[in-house]
Amino acid sequence: MTESGWNALLPRFAFTIFALGLCLAAAPDASAKVLAKVNGVEITDEDLKLADEYIGSNFSRQVDPKARESALIEFLVSQQLLVQEAQAEKLAETPDFMKRLAYLRDMALMQAMLGKLSKEAITDAAVKKTYEDAAKDYKPVDEYHALHLVVSTEDQAKEALKRIKAGEDFGKVAAEVSKDPGAKNGDLGWRVKEEWLPEFAEQVVKLSPGQVSDPVKTQVGWHVIKLVEKRPRKFPSQQELQGDISRYLSETARRSLLERLKQTAQIERADAPQPPAAGTQKPDEKTKVDDKKK
Repeated sequence: MTESGWNALLPRFAFTIFALGLCLAAAPDASAKVLAKVNGVEITDEDLKLADEYIGSNFSRQVDPKARESALIEFLVSQQLLVQEAQAEKLAETPDFMKRLAYLRDMALMQAMLGKLSKEAITDAAVKKTYEDAAKDYKPVDEYHALHLVVSTEDQAKEALKRIKAGEDFGKVAAEVSKDPGAKNGDLGWRVKEEWLPEFAEQVVKLSPGQVSDPVKTQVGWHVIKLVEKRPRKFPSQQELQGDISRYLSETARRSLLERLKQTAQIERADAPQPPAAGTQKPDEKTKVDDKKK
């Protein structure tokens, strides 16, 4: 990353890293490896790990690991220079800074709690049971491998269909005339019918493998469709669903804990609707009461 790139990142991340650094400063790791010093202040591999956690996503996966580490260290050096200047100007003693620091501490504690919760919830047994339950409830649906081309007018669609019926390759014709750049040679891959526009899907399900449709009108334009193959969609493997299952278990645990905590907590909100004053009733409620008396 260029120097100008780091200059753009500094305002966004420097306060967060500095504040969390202050929170952790009371318990330094004696085994930490010193990577750099700025006016005697050490930058360690633990600092590098923390910086990577917060800004590592800004790097492309193709970045060389050594170049990545060097850039992160450069960021930490720049950050430390700004931190030292802020300390010299006593910015850490301002009420605004203390508010921000308290907020970041709460955020860090919340993340620690959620991390602990996720670790306890995402067990091999829980993942296996969740997967098996989902697989048991799964109702197979058909999926279709289709090719298509889309043009602006019915006449253009008829002309393309004429070429295909005359023996020209569907993909070749689609590459020449279709205005859908997302489908290479018209290939839409495997999809279930719900992923298509209703008029399009209605035609696909009527086709037999190898069959080509007449021109079909949708809001996109005029289509010619060829069904390549049809098959039941298999339920994904546990490995394929691992991420989704983990997120589900984590979110379920979070919701469950919050629900339990709210039941025993005393929560007061200024924006909560106020109960009606004693002896007051809405007009419609009063009417209902009067009607009952009659």
